[in-house]
Amino acid sequence: MQRLQAFKYELMPTGNQQRDMRRFSGSCRFAFNKGLALQKENYEKGEKFIGYVAMAKRLTAWRNGPETPWLKDAPVHPLQQTLKDLERAYKNFFEKRADFPRFKKKGLGDSFRYPDPKQIKLDQDNSRIFLPKLGWVRYRNSREALGELRNATISQSGGKWFVSIQTRREVEQATPHGDAIGIDMGIARFATLSDGTFFAPLNSFKRHENALRKAQQAMSRKTKFSCNWKRAKARVQRIHANIGNARRDYLHKTTTTLSKNHAMVCIEDLQVRNISKSATGSTDVPGRNVSAKSGLNKAILDQGWFEFRRQLDYKMAWAGGYMVAVPPRNTSRTCPCCEHVSAENRQTQSRFCCVECGYTENADVVGAINVLRAGHARFACEVSGAVKPPAAGTRRSELAEHC
Repeated sequence: MQRLQAFKYELMPTGNQQRDMRRFSGSCRFAFNKGLALQKENYEKGEKFIGYVAMAKRLTAWRNGPETPWLKDAPVHPLQQTLKDLERAYKNFFEKRADFPRFKKKGLGDSFRYPDPKQIKLDQDNSRIFLPKLGWVRYRNSREALGELRNATISQSGGKWFVSIQTRREVEQATPHGDAIGIDMGIARFATLSDGTFFAPLNSFKRHENALRKAQQAMSRKTKFSCNWKRAKARVQRIHANIGNARRDYLHKTTTTLSKNHAMVCIEDLQVRNISKSATGSTDVPGRNVSAKSGLNKAILDQGWFEFRRQLDYKMAWAGGYMVAVPPRNTSRTCPCCEHVSAENRQTQSRFCCVECGYTENADVVGAINVLRAGHARFACEVSGAVKPPAAGTRRSELAEHC
C-alpha cells in the first residue's frame, strides 16, 4: 500500500533567505486576498464562480502588469498553489465542510508551497534542501525523510521557519496487535479506557496562562509597531508556539501508544464545534451561566479532542487497525450491567451508581465500556452491510435484531 507522510524540520536560513521567504509568503497572501476580493465582487454582480484556470490567467496579468511588478520576484508555482487553495476553500464552503473563506492577515499562517518535486533537491547527508529562488537552505535534520519527495511547504511559527516535506512510499500492510478498546473523552481525565486505565490531561494552555497574560499585558503597554512592541509581540508568539508544541507532542505520543497496542479503537463521535459554542446568547435572549460555560469551553479546546481523533484515525490505519466512531448519546447514563438508562444513574461528574441494580463505577469508565459495546455493534453492522448502525445506548438484546 502507498503511504503519504510529511516530515517537518526547522530551517536555518540566512538573513537574505529569511527576507525572501517573508516576501514570497507576502506575495502569496496578496494573490489569495486579491482572488477572494474578485470572487466576492463577481458574486455581487450575479456572475458565475471564477475557476482556477481563469484565475491563473489573471495571475499572469498581475505579474506582468504595472501595478504589481514585484509579484515576478516570487516563484510562480507557489502563487498558483495559493489560487488552488482558494478554490478548495470555496469548495469546502459549498459542501458545508468549512466556513466562508476569509482574508489572510500578515503574520498569521504565513506559508507557501512548492508543488513540483523536480524543482526541489533534498540533501539529507548534508542537512540541506534546495528550493527555487531561495537556493540551498540548511535545516535541522532530526530524522530521515523516507520515500519519494512529492512537495515542500514553507511556513513560519513563533518567529521560526519550517519546511514540511511530503513523501510517498510503498509499505507492507501492517498486522494489528492487541484487543479492542473503548475511549471516553473528558476534562478531569483526558481519555479514559474501558479497561479502567486513563490518560491524565496535559492542560498546556492552563500551564502557560499566567506567563501569557503577563506577556500580553506588557505588550499592550508598548507603543504599537515600535521596537519594544515588536520584541514583546515576539515573546507572546513564542509562548503560543510552546503551548501548541507541547499539546501536539502529547497527542502524538498518546495516539501512537493506542494505535500500536490495540487492534480496534472505539471513540465518541463528538461535535467539538457545537460543544464549545459560546453561551452569551443575544441582547433579547441573554444566555445563562456564561462565565462557567466560557471556562468549560476553554478547558475543552485546551484538550485538543478533534486533533486527537484525527491523529488516531490515520495512525490506526497505518497500524492495520480500525477506528470506530459512535454517537455519544447516553454513553455515561447507561448501566453496563443491567442496561438501565437514566440521568439519575450519574449522580456526580465522576460517580456512576445505577438506580436499578446498584452497579457502581467511575462515570468515565462506564462511558468507555458503553462506547466499546456500541463500537463492536457498529463495526459488525458495517461488515454485514446494515443500513443504519445502532446508537451507543442500544440494548444488547436489540443489537442482534438490528444487525
